[in-house]
Amino acid sequence: MHRSTGPLSHVKVLDLSRILAAPWASQTLADLGAEVVKVERPGCGDDTRTWGPPFLKDAQGRDTREAGYFLAVNRGKRSITVRLDTPEGQRIVRELASRADILLENYKVGTLARYGLDQASLRALNPRLIYCSVTGFGQTGPRRDQPAYDFLIQAMGGLMSVTGERDDRPGGGPQKVGVPIVDLMTGMYTAVAVLAALARRNETGQGEYIDIGMFDVQVATLANQAMNYLVSGKTPRRNGNAHPNIQPQDVYRCADGEIILVVGNDGQFRKLCEALGRPEWAQDQRFATNAERVRHIDELSPLLHEAFGRYRRAALIALLDQAGVPCGPINSVAEVFEEPQTAARGMLRYTEHPGGGRVPQVASPMRFADAVPSPLAAPPLLGQHSAEILAELGYDAAAIEALRGAGVI
Repeated sequence: MHRSTGPLSHVKVLDLSRILAAPWASQTLADLGAEVVKVERPGCGDDTRTWGPPFLKDAQGRDTREAGYFLAVNRGKRSITVRLDTPEGQRIVRELASRADILLENYKVGTLARYGLDQASLRALNPRLIYCSVTGFGQTGPRRDQPAYDFLIQAMGGLMSVTGERDDRPGGGPQKVGVPIVDLMTGMYTAVAVLAALARRNETGQGEYIDIGMFDVQVATLANQAMNYLVSGKTPRRNGNAHPNIQPQDVYRCADGEIILVVGNDGQFRKLCEALGRPEWAQDQRFATNAERVRHIDELSPLLHEAFGRYRRAALIALLDQAGVPCGPINSVAEVFEEPQTAARGMLRYTEHPGGGRVPQVASPMRFADAVPSPLAAPPLLGQHSAEILAELGYDAAAIEALRGAGVI
């Protein structure tokens, strides 16, 4: 039986999703204490279980069948295997939905309706149910039936047009972001939406149907680049690491490596100039205000590169830190987990894995002053909790074995 002390410990989530976007949402809810039951296909489960190497090592250092990709988005959940294309499997899902507060699914448009598991059918059974569908393009529009992956949406949604080095420079051309950012942002929007519907249900007593499209999410998160275009009529272009609206913000080379400089306002620019021993730059009309620095960045950047080239990276970072100028190294992923701040905030944790050995987990960044966080539970083995969950629904041991023998679970 689920035990939680988090702020959502009273919430039950039925997760019919797989891959990344919606599972990221359900993991977020699990991190907040919700009971999440993950429904997977018998025999194979979530596609990401096999998206390796790398795979988790057991206590003897041997590869398990648990891919790192799956382990990244499924902690804190219980797994039950169910064949949705059988009447018995459909009955199990309906029983779970009748007890759930939130249902997440990311099947192709219309798929679950064939099984009587669409939002209309399940909300008729449980009017308080918050049913959320996550798809590539949403439930309406000319692309509603098309499949989508993060890479495709990064391209179609404009993100790759503003990511990467300028076309006229070495290495220029479109680039995707180094993590599946559209999936992740879709998961976060999904979590926000279902929690908003949950808050509304507290007032009305009624559930909700939520339609989330990854393409919509990417359009929404074009953010300042979208508004730059809508205000000016000028199409934003790739500009490497340089910020389109605030300068100087870029990668600069020191004598022994590169650093990130992030000047956010005119006061910080004055501090930068003073720290470098060039206070006159802050008085130069070309550089005195952010708007002028953006217009004259091709003149300012060489000056900064020349000044930074005189310093070793660690010495310059220490100097600018003391002056209150935001800057830092470009850490590798390994260096991120060696960073003292990572340890101080408890962002890397370990938990015992049911398959043997320990599984590392990147902790949730959410911190609450008064809500005790839920214990960190490892991502489940495929079908690990099938018998347990069915017993909670009232199935006896013989019925469970009959379902297993028929290939339903």
